[in-house]
Amino acid sequence: MSSILSFAVLAFVHALNVAAAPALRVRAAPPATFTANNAIGPGGSSFTDSAHFRVYGETGTTATNTLNMLEGAYSCFVDTLGWRSSGLAFNDATDADGPWTKVNIYSVSTLSGGAAGVMHSDYKTGMSWLEVVNQYTAIPGVTVHEFGHGMTYHAKTWVEQGRTGAWWETVANWYADTYKTSPLCAEGRSKFGQSTSATEINLNKVIGDSFQVLVDGSAGSGNYYEAWPFLSYLTYNADKFAGLGTNTIRESFVQYSKGSNETPLHTFARLSTGATIQKVVGRYWARMAFVDIGHPTAQSVFLSQRSRINYANLDSQGNGVYKVKSARQPKYMGANIVPLKKSGAVSVSAKITTSGTYTATLSIRNTSSGATRYVDFVNGSASASVSADEEAAVVVANTPALILYDPFQLSGEVAKGLDYTLTLTGATA
Repeated sequence: MSSILSFAVLAFVHALNVAAAPALRVRAAPPATFTANNAIGPGGSSFTDSAHFRVYGETGTTATNTLNMLEGAYSCFVDTLGWRSSGLAFNDATDADGPWTKVNIYSVSTLSGGAAGVMHSDYKTGMSWLEVVNQYTAIPGVTVHEFGHGMTYHAKTWVEQGRTGAWWETVANWYADTYKTSPLCAEGRSKFGQSTSATEINLNKVIGDSFQVLVDGSAGSGNYYEAWPFLSYLTYNADKFAGLGTNTIRESFVQYSKGSNETPLHTFARLSTGATIQKVVGRYWARMAFVDIGHPTAQSVFLSQRSRINYANLDSQGNGVYKVKSARQPKYMGANIVPLKKSGAVSVSAKITTSGTYTATLSIRNTSSGATRYVDFVNGSASASVSADEEAAVVVANTPALILYDPFQLSGEVAKGLDYTLTLTGATA
């Protein structure tokens, strides 16, 4: 459902004439039930309430299912993970005493542009409100996605920061997927009778177009709806990088440099105290060779779909030398994943020649046990013994110094691909 969600939230949020204030932690216990405000959004007389939400235009089972889903998400992200409450206004100077207001959700017949849902914000009250096409109101990939936009708005610091713009969609899809699939939200789902549901990871895009800028907002070809596995990687922190983990996405708002218009990567770089962001991005792509990112179900999707993913990144030059295709040169923080072909147990050596800045890894997976290991390239080369029951891939990520870029307007160094050649012995690409 995420592919048809509205872009309107970004334009609306960026147009708000409200100064972004620092994200604050809730310091006082909120009331058990928040106050409803019929004046937020179009209002109406037909509605159903829960403790933190009011849904207009739905009653009975659909309303109950929608509210339980949203309450499960609220319980996970606010009560368990400590995000700033959606009940606290954007323009509150302090979070200590509220007021605490319900989020309004409007079930509608249609939305402009064929969207399934959209988040709005109310200037006067500083509250978010949602519109969702009625057939999707109880679908987490739509409604929890839009609530994720609302939570980003209530976190304050990304508002009116254009370089975060495309990342709003990345975060909202991560938010919905985390609610649906993650053990982090198991308690919240269980509390409100919600079951775990399937991930909507799009590996044909994430891996098949891995050469794109890590978060690319280009109209019609970008990946900003699909790029959320990077946020899952930061959250699950399979490499145990100091400073990253369960609270990374929450802290990317809390620790965002106020009014800086920096990119989220700049914030992640500060949060990662044990590794450079270039190392983190490089290892993310290395793990995406086999989707070993800590996500509970993404790897099983990969194993069932891998034969259909486009890996045509290189052209053979003969004698074990390969050159990256010009159209698939990895751009800023993007990568090439190159599965290797071998026979039996072999010693694999790989060498990269380029004038660019990169992070490369030899990713190896045992097909029997599922165990993975990662060999970093040092001074342009890496080698490893690969057993008969192991598979391997070379992963090359374009990891220059951080750039202040707008994902909706890619140009210059951000849009420049990494030109390289790869020389292999012991295996072929």
